[in-house]
Amino acid sequence: MKNNKYTALFICLAAALVSCKKNDEPAGTSRYVHTVLEYKPAPGQFINEQNAGTPQAAQALIGGTSSLLSLGSFGGYVIVGFDHSIENAEGADIGIYGNPNTGAGTEWSEPGIVFVMEDKNGNGLPDDGEWYELAGSEHTNPATIKNYRITYYNPKNKTDDLTWKDSRGKQGRVLRNTFHPQEYYPLWLPDQDSVSFTGTLLPPSLRSEGLNTNPPFAWGYADSGSEEFLGFRSEYGRGYNAFDISWAIDKTGKRVDLKRVDFVRIMTAQNSNGSTGSEADGGRQVGEISTEVSGVVDLHIPNNE
Repeated sequence: MKNNKYTALFICLAAALVSCKKNDEPAGTSRYVHTVLEYKPAPGQFINEQNAGTPQAAQALIGGTSSLLSLGSFGGYVIVGFDHSIENAEGADIGIYGNPNTGAGTEWSEPGIVFVMEDKNGNGLPDDGEWYELAGSEHTNPATIKNYRITYYNPKNKTDDLTWKDSRGKQGRVLRNTFHPQEYYPLWLPDQDSVSFTGTLLPPSLRSEGLNTNPPFAWGYADSGSEEFLGFRSEYGRGYNAFDISWAIDKTGKRVDLKRVDFVRIMTAQNSNGSTGSEADGGRQVGEISTEVSGVVDLHIPNNE
């Protein structure tokens, strides 16, 4: 009986370990997202679409890089965690997959700022530490606005554009278009009247040179075809931007020394409709600038696919 009990225990433990594996990797060493802790997008043309803008779509980030999640307009974000801490080692530490267009004359980036946090109390939740921004190339740009706040209002007529007001006294609209007829305000948010976001606002970069383009900033942003955009995954036609935990800064802009992080937050960082033209000239055909994410990886763990 004793031997049988130990045999049964061994089988149960082995089954538990197998259930935690992804792509035959040992438990605790997956390079991919292990959990999606929060998805709070701002309004946008892909929000509430099943495969790109719902809580279920956010869960598809787990375990790979083949999905595509929209964060909506400025401030929208997703928070992900891993089955281990990501170490601040030599070189780039985190890769974030997106879908920018890098072709000459057709460049299209939708830059997202990245934040990191350490799980200091070890409970698996981002509830006990400060979010540290990974400062990119525009951090010291005078046109970058820190502590920018915006509030979006859900229209009573769900086919109307969504209006917004910001902390600079400006107002504007998230324009609807005929390609995405669903509601643009996130249906699962508890407050269905308005939603607010605060963060760093990057300067506009939209250009009109025959075609509308949104060229990338030099480095340090997700969904950006910048010099840190390291190649493409041939099976998905996407690549990733690389990030160094050593870029972390606190709320005062001071560099912080982080040994490791456990959570990553990605936030849309521009407030812009995606066309320089008027609405009559097709200004509502492109939709808002909205960061897209198709995966987050620990670059220190090899890709064995």
